[in-house]
Amino acid sequence: MSRYKHIDIDGNNIDLPVGKIVCVGRNYLQHIKELDNEIPTEPLLFNKPSTALSALNSPIIIPKNLGSCEHELEVAVLVKTRICRASIKKAGAAIWGIGLGLDLTLRDVQSALKKQGHPWERSKAFDSSCPMSQFIAIEQVKNLSNIDFCLCVNNQLRQHGNSRNMLFPIVKLLKNISNTFTLLPGDIVMTGTPKGVAALTTGDRLFIDLNEHFSVRTDVI
Repeated sequence: MSRYKHIDIDGNNIDLPVGKIVCVGRNYLQHIKELDNEIPTEPLLFNKPSTALSALNSPIIIPKNLGSCEHELEVAVLVKTRICRASIKKAGAAIWGIGLGLDLTLRDVQSALKKQGHPWERSKAFDSSCPMSQFIAIEQVKNLSNIDFCLCVNNQLRQHGNSRNMLFPIVKLLKNISNTFTLLPGDIVMTGTPKGVAALTTGDRLFIDLNEHFSVRTDVI
């Protein structure tokens, strides 16, 4: 069982279970272009298990001998109530808060799986493949359509995104997802990554910032 716990910005445990992670692919146009993917007409969804979660402020362990492991920084949404086939109003009311997470991706493994027409789990859902930050309560988020965030690696800006550039905005995403997967208290929705994904290597130093709310420093080992 994962040792990960949801925490707030003061370091307190959030009274929600640790659930699944529903991830959204191809939600930023520039990222779609950098990987030469097709633009989706509806959200592209895949899941990570709870064992993929780890604390973002702990050292990041990347798998060895499996090729490139790339970072994908994303706005993460913590769900507080069960939603199934939700309305926009109920989807918005189901949000506990907002954080940042890394969707670590074994890109060489993923490319090989894609060529064979196989699912991506081996490249996306491995243990500790989703380092997760603390969460800021939704009441402290001024505008879900203007969440600014960035990732620096070794003092160099790698990714900078803003939720206003999402193809599928946060609340609409939750509504859409709930039509396929029931979302339960403690589930997390990863909302897609902006451009700038690149490989991590042992010794990299990461600085991750959710503008006006918090920042996290961590290392790759």
